[in-house]
Amino acid sequence: MKKRIVSVLMASAMVLSLAACNGAAGQPAATIENVENATEEAADAVEETADKVEDAVEDAVEEAKSDDFHIGIVTGSVSQSEDDRRGAEAFQAKYGEDKVTLAIYPDNFTEELETTIQTIVNLSDDPDMKAIIVNQAIPGTTEAFRQIKERRPDILCIAGESHEDLPEIGSAADLVVNNDFVARGYLMIRTAHELGCDTFVHISFPRHLSYETMSRRVAIMKAACEEFGMKFEMETAPDPTTDVGVPGAQAYILEHVPEWVDKYGTNSAYFCTNDAHTEPLLKKLLECGGYFIEADLPSPLMGYPGALGLDLTEEAGDFEKILAKVESAVVEKGGAGRFGTWAYSYGYTVSAGLAEHARNVILGESDLTDIDDISKAYGVFSPGAEWNGSKYTNAETGVKADNTFLIYQDTYIMGDPGKYMGSTKVEVPEKYFTIK
Repeated sequence: MKKRIVSVLMASAMVLSLAACNGAAGQPAATIENVENATEEAADAVEETADKVEDAVEDAVEEAKSDDFHIGIVTGSVSQSEDDRRGAEAFQAKYGEDKVTLAIYPDNFTEELETTIQTIVNLSDDPDMKAIIVNQAIPGTTEAFRQIKERRPDILCIAGESHEDLPEIGSAADLVVNNDFVARGYLMIRTAHELGCDTFVHISFPRHLSYETMSRRVAIMKAACEEFGMKFEMETAPDPTTDVGVPGAQAYILEHVPEWVDKYGTNSAYFCTNDAHTEPLLKKLLECGGYFIEADLPSPLMGYPGALGLDLTEEAGDFEKILAKVESAVVEKGGAGRFGTWAYSYGYTVSAGLAEHARNVILGESDLTDIDDISKAYGVFSPGAEWNGSKYTNAETGVKADNTFLIYQDTYIMGDPGKYMGSTKVEVPEKYFTIK
C-alpha cells in the first residue's frame, strides 16, 4: 500500500512538471491561451491524483480494520468477582468467541501463584493475540506481563484494578487503570458526613492492607474523618483466600455486624475491601441499621442481589433496570437514603471497557494513554455515567505516572427518589494525593 501511494505522488509531481514546461516545449511563439489550457489540464490532473491518494489512504485504513487479531481477558471466577467476569463475557458477546478469548485465574490465587502466571502467559501462545487484559490484576500479573513481553513484545498488556504496587506493575504493563483510591478515600468520607454519619468503619485483613492502594486509602480516610469531625474505626475479618474460604469469611461478617452496629451506633457507615464480604455486610446492615456508601468495587450487582434475595435474570445486562429493581428493594427494606452504589458496575465496565480501549488502540482509533479515550471506551458499557480521574501520583516522589490512571464514577444513594451525590464534580484537596 505504501508503494502505491508513493507511485501516485510521483505521478502527480510529473504532471505538475510537464504543466510548468508545456509552454516552452512547443513553438517559441506560445500563446497565453496555450499556457492557460496547460494550467487547467495540470489542475485537473492534480485533483485526480488527490482523489487517488485519498482513496488509497481509505483502502489502507479498511485493510487495517479487517486485520484478524485476537484479544484475551483474564478475570476471577463468578464466585469471587462476578461483575469482572460478566464484563468480559459482554465484550466477547459483542465481538465473538473467535476474536475474544476468556480465562479465569484460581480462586486461591495467593497459594497458586505459578498457576496464575501461567494462565495469563498461555494467552500469548495464540499468534493472533494482540492484547491481554487482566481484571483484577492479582499478584503474579506483573511477572506474567514481563514473560509475555519477552516473547511477544507486540502484545498490549493492560492491568485493571491491580493488587500489586502501581509503580511495580506499571513497569511491566503498557497501561494500568485502577479505581481512584485517593479521590474516593476522601469522597466516601465526605459523602458519609453529608448523609449525617458520625463514624466510618473500615473492614479488611492483613493481605489487603499490605497493598499500597489500600493502605494509602486508609490513611486518606483517617485524614478525611479528622477534617469532617468523624471517628474512624477499623475491624478485621477473615481473608476468603485462606483456609476459611468464602463461606467462613461470610459467616464471620453475618455474626459480627450486629455487634458492630451496637458498638458504633446506627449513624455509622461501613466499608469492606473484599467482594465476598459485601453481600453479608449489606444483608445485616439492612436489618440492623447503619450506612453503606458504596462497595470497594461499586456496582448495583455487588452484594445487593444476594442480600436482598433478588432474581435479576430478566434485567441481565440492563443496568438502568437493575438499579431500579435494587433501589426499590432497598427502599422496601427501610434503607432509603442509607445505601449507595455506582449506577454501572465498576468491575463489569473495567473488563469490557479496557478490552474496548485495547481494540480501539490496535485499530489506530485511540491513544493508549489518553484518559479521554479510556473514558470513551468505558462509556460504551456505561452510557450516561459521569467519570472522573487523573494520573496516578507516586506518594514517595510526587511524580505522576504516564501509563497509570485512577478513575471513579459518581456515587448514587438509593432512596425515594434516589440521588447522585455529585462526587465527580467535587475538587479533592491537593494534600490528599500525597498522604501515605
